Amino acid sequence: MIRRTLMTGAALALALGSSAFAASHSETTKACFIYVGPIGDGGWTYQHHQGALAVKEEFGDKVEIAWQESVPEGADAERALTQMALSGCDIIFTTSFGYMDATNAVAEKFPDIKFEHATGYKREHPNVSTYDARFYEGRAVVGHIAGSMTETNKIGYIASFPIPEVIQGINSYFLHAQKVNPDVELVVTWVYTWFDPAKEADAARAMIDQGVDVITAHTDSTAPLAEAAKEGGKVIGFGQASDMAAFMTNDDGTPGPRVASIIDNWNPYYIKRVQAVMDGTWEQQASWAGMPEGEVVIGEMNALVPENVQQEVNDMVAAITAGEYHPFTGPINKQDGSAWLGEGEVADDGTLAGMNFYVEGITGEIPN
Repeated sequence: MIRRTLMTGAALALALGSSAFAASHSETTKACFIYVGPIGDGGWTYQHHQGALAVKEEFGDKVEIAWQESVPEGADAERALTQMALSGCDIIFTTSFGYMDATNAVAEKFPDIKFEHATGYKREHPNVSTYDARFYEGRAVVGHIAGSMTETNKIGYIASFPIPEVIQGINSYFLHAQKVNPDVELVVTWVYTWFDPAKEADAARAMIDQGVDVITAHTDSTAPLAEAAKEGGKVIGFGQASDMAAFMTNDDGTPGPRVASIIDNWNPYYIKRVQAVMDGTWEQQASWAGMPEGEVVIGEMNALVPENVQQEVNDMVAAITAGEYHPFTGPINKQDGSAWLGEGEVADDGTLAGMNFYVEGITGEIPN
């Protein structure tokens, strides 16, 4: 499917440039953002845009922000990034995994501009940094809730693309559901998109028809929660990337299907990196932060979550935040039954960053 790129006023300004900006460039820093979805998606892109707005709020007239939304990954991204670079951006945040090659290609042509790529690993030029969040920490928490609350013992996971970040989440979700409920079964559906409400809704509906009563998603829209809401309290789910609080309570005041959420808080990182450009202290880095740094946050649980489960969740969050617990702590076997982590052994970041296998107990194969 070919997506139409949506051009906001700010995005149009990126393409056209501005002589007025050129005159004031020495007095302001221009921070630019490229998004894979619309800023109103309610999830991933929405949350990144909140980070952009936080930069503007923090620095006021010292910073100009600009963005382009709904830019497909691939050649379109390289063209959009080139337009951004030509428009006078000092730092460009490229906020989707599939922008990785385009980011490095454009960075080579514009060595004086700083580039920050979200969730990638390639830093081929000194003006390219990468940043990510330890989403698997949040998946451990919602997995615990899923395993505790399922009545059918079938929980679902809507997966976007088979990259390590997504596979980490699937494994963490299942491991922690299984810890509290050894009988739990996981249904994984790959949709090969970050944002497509129709596909996400279809995936959720198919799972519900199979008896799944808890759904989590590594996609960007609220469509899975909307499908869960149709089941009148029989199916629950989680906010993804943003709080998705609109589904926390139904119109009649009863608890809604969104029982908790994983919130990606990019605000501190964006403010810190823009500040570094302003100070002249920006350096290449690879950032992978999580709960201890406040980058992964669990949203408020609603009344459907039993009090004992809420306490267990709070204890887990506290332990991860304090560095006392790692979601990938052995013993853990791989899907084929071979040993991966021994008793008390913790997965290293290198293995996690390249994770390409399921853990024992998950059925099905990871697609190529």
